[in-house]
Amino acid sequence: MIRRLYILMMALERQKRQQLESRVLQLVHPAFVAMLGHLRSKALDKFKTELEESLNGGRGFAASVRDSTQSSLLQFDQECSDVAIKQADWDESRVREKLIRDIEAHATSIRSIKLSDLITYYEKQITEELSEPVESLFDTSGRDTWASIRKLYNQVADKAVSGLSATLSGFEMDQVSSEKMEMNLKNHAKSVVEKKSREAAGKALISMKDRFSTVFSHDNDSMPRVWTGKEDIRKITKEARAAALKLLSVLVAMRLDEKPYRIDNILNSTLGDAPSAKERGIVASSDPLASSTWENVLPENTLISPVQCKALWKQFRTETEYTVSQAISAQEAHRRSNGMLPPPWAVIAIAVLGFNELMVSGLLSISSKLLPTIMNIIRRLAEAGHASPSSGSQQPSPQGPPPLGTQSLRNPSQRQVPVPNPTPEVSSSSSLVSSPRNHGDQTTQPTKKHIDEADSESSTS
Repeated sequence: MIRRLYILMMALERQKRQQLESRVLQLVHPAFVAMLGHLRSKALDKFKTELEESLNGGRGFAASVRDSTQSSLLQFDQECSDVAIKQADWDESRVREKLIRDIEAHATSIRSIKLSDLITYYEKQITEELSEPVESLFDTSGRDTWASIRKLYNQVADKAVSGLSATLSGFEMDQVSSEKMEMNLKNHAKSVVEKKSREAAGKALISMKDRFSTVFSHDNDSMPRVWTGKEDIRKITKEARAAALKLLSVLVAMRLDEKPYRIDNILNSTLGDAPSAKERGIVASSDPLASSTWENVLPENTLISPVQCKALWKQFRTETEYTVSQAISAQEAHRRSNGMLPPPWAVIAIAVLGFNELMVSGLLSISSKLLPTIMNIIRRLAEAGHASPSSGSQQPSPQGPPPLGTQSLRNPSQRQVPVPNPTPEVSSSSSLVSSPRNHGDQTTQPTKKHIDEADSESSTS
């Protein structure tokens, strides 16, 4: 009986203890769950910190993620075992799975950011290494422009792809994804070249006119050309237009591959100054520029279509004709100015004697020839105009003509006795020229003998 009573009491005590433990565990469980959440957050923070430190240390992304994940989960498991309650059969695996998902999400986010930064870095590098050099190559376009652009493009793209590939190895990506990113980087390099090409093509007319002006207005030593009349303007114009046409042929299409192109030949044969097909005796079946595409050129690589080239060249010719006409006018003006220069002997005389002495001697020479002629003319006029009816029947005195001084031309009231002057002087001729109004008052007329002597003096001088 006592034994049974003891067993009953023990059963009741066990039941109460279980009830009490169950009640206590119910009270403790929320705190346990909160503790697990705290441990999860702590482990996640540990993962983030260690991952950042590992990446900053130069380790690969995949290896850094693995090591940081392992360290964080190990810490979480240890701390979970420390807070575990033996009497409770609580499972913390769900919290651990949540921690793993959080770690993977954070790693994926960091991975995307790192890859995006890598792409941005290499794209910026490509843009900086391609933009200005390609623009400069277009400004100085020549025969090997696209060969130089192609070489530069390959060098820059290969350098960027190589750097990206080395960095991507730390991400342990699959080959397909890695090759796709590398291809995108090459496409970016191509897009930079295409952008600069289209910008240059949009300024084709301005660039052609600048190239024409540079070649036309400067000599082979890049010195400004002076139009002295000795230059062959036709030849210079042909060279300047050929340079502009060469520039146009560079700008019409992108050529980043090694395919053969006939763009230069087509433009030279149709727009250049070479003999036309008609002049060579060849009948063209069609106009090669009457098309919207170039031979062997994809539509997306076409910058200026053949039809646009034809219109562009026509406008270029029209707008550069003025420059040529100005040069021709400058040559003609230079020739005219050269025609007004003194003869070579006069230039030599000026250099030897000096300008002042030459002018004095020239004036004296002209006066010695001109003044006797003027005197002769005046004497003839005086003989014809001053003959009066009263003296018309009189014979001229055989003793010679009276002197032709200035006093003989005065009015009768002012006339004085003339001083004999058998030889005409320059002063008397000047007096005759300065006082023509007094001829009607003269009473003494020149004789024929005196006129003949003046004529002989004029002819002798």
